[in-house]
Amino acid sequence: MKQHYVMPVGVDDFRRVREEYYYVDKTDFIRQLIDGHAQATLITRPRRFGKTLSLSMLYYFFSNKNAEANRVLFEGSNIEKAGERYMAEQGSRPVVFLSFKDIKEDNMQAMLATFAASMRAVYQSFRFLLEGDVLYPEERTDFEAVLSGTAARTTLQFSLKDLTAYLSRYYGKPVLVLIDEYDAPIQYAWDYGYYDEAIVFMRNYLSSVLKTNPSLDFAVLTGVLRIAKESIFSSLNNLEVASVACGGYLDVMGFTYAEIQQMAADFGVEDKLPEIKAWYDGYNFAGQEIYNPWSAINYFRNNCRPAAYWVNTSGNTILRHMLEHADPSQGKNLTALLAGKKISASLDEGVIYAEIYQNSDALYSMLLTTGYLTMVDYPDPYIDDDGCTLRIPNREIRTLFKKEVMRHLSSKGSGSELLRNLVNSLLSGKAAEFEESLGEFLRLVASFHDTAARESFYHGLVLGLLATLMPRFEVVSNRESGYGRFDIAIFPGPGQSTGALLEFKVAEKEADMPERAKEALAQIKVNKYASEFEQRGVKEVWQYGIAFCGKKCQIEAADSRAD
Repeated sequence: MKQHYVMPVGVDDFRRVREEYYYVDKTDFIRQLIDGHAQATLITRPRRFGKTLSLSMLYYFFSNKNAEANRVLFEGSNIEKAGERYMAEQGSRPVVFLSFKDIKEDNMQAMLATFAASMRAVYQSFRFLLEGDVLYPEERTDFEAVLSGTAARTTLQFSLKDLTAYLSRYYGKPVLVLIDEYDAPIQYAWDYGYYDEAIVFMRNYLSSVLKTNPSLDFAVLTGVLRIAKESIFSSLNNLEVASVACGGYLDVMGFTYAEIQQMAADFGVEDKLPEIKAWYDGYNFAGQEIYNPWSAINYFRNNCRPAAYWVNTSGNTILRHMLEHADPSQGKNLTALLAGKKISASLDEGVIYAEIYQNSDALYSMLLTTGYLTMVDYPDPYIDDDGCTLRIPNREIRTLFKKEVMRHLSSKGSGSELLRNLVNSLLSGKAAEFEESLGEFLRLVASFHDTAARESFYHGLVLGLLATLMPRFEVVSNRESGYGRFDIAIFPGPGQSTGALLEFKVAEKEADMPERAKEALAQIKVNKYASEFEQRGVKEVWQYGIAFCGKKCQIEAADSRAD
């Protein structure tokens, strides 16, 4: 098919994308499934990573409904190039495709009502089964009850399994089942306090169709969380899990570097590749480098303007609760991550909901699964006692992550107010207040082990805190200016007029701090670090020499006019 050059922001129907928008070819996913699949495969990825579009693609390929018209959608694609052996599978199966992403209710009764509406829509698409004698009398009664929205809870609970039986009987072949965002109802049930009742319903619903079901060919499910230890999957020994940490299908959701390169070439912006990498790369799914697809698409759609496009799409109430219950050691780790450091943690993607506050590593597993962190190394996080190394993936996620960290600190002691005071005093030249606020942060989050890392720790900590200024200000680290390289510079953005320069020194003992702070301030002046501000026409620049020793700091400030 002809390639279009309009980016499909928020479009997750495969036909529409292929006919109207720019498409990154992910049809090799089909080949991988044909070559070998489990009876049930669960693929977990962060929100907005293309899960719905991927399942939509599988539907249009495998479904025997409108098969000839759908075949056109795969002209010139990787799956067509793979050969006729694979294309012979096109249009070959009855397919049931449903999504739970809109089942977001605050009580069990409402959840069942929304669930019933979802199943009614699915049954409506197979209404032809009521014709002829395919259904037995009692099955016809159940079918009509689902259609009318009057099905009893038990009937609704087994409605998907029953539908696969009806379709298999009608077509004489087993059925492919596709379920998108399978875990959405469970997450909301946990958040609103009816989890125990909801999990019984969902266990029966999913297990009945996925296990020992002769009418099932195979199934593919997507979601954000694995919930592997829950009773929902406890009896499913045929489930293959492909997560962000392990398993297959690593490149089927999200963009690879080669795909980003091709997109940049198609749009004539190859010079933007370093910027795209800094903002949206950094994910590492079991060794596969991945770019955030939602953000990359928005970046190209908005004329290559870098921004945190993913921020408002990725809320997760479970993560919010976990952050609010984080203990002091977790708070230190979160702040270290924000400062650009890496941490080590043991992972358990299948942590039980009831244990998320008791399991100290559950928070890091959740941050990994939901896309706030990524793995740096791959020993085997589920076997190696030393766990794995985690970090924040990129600049975009750092922007979001800082807000969550500050929310955690706020629940532990006015962290948000403390941060505001720190930033406001820094930009207004109130050195004493700036020193007090920065010292309080050191007391809250730093350990003597951390500070042993010398200047790099302090530099990273302050840089992470100042990330809260973006995008109103441009925060730059370790860049050449004048006759040297400054530690941190804060350049004013649109509507702002004041900037700042920060230079750091580490004192061996507290008595040396005043002298070291003066040395840092002198270095700013001697090396003319403010020259870039002058080039930008910035007149007011606060200059700070900051000395650290352990958990203490001392600040010397210069006149606010750039030299």
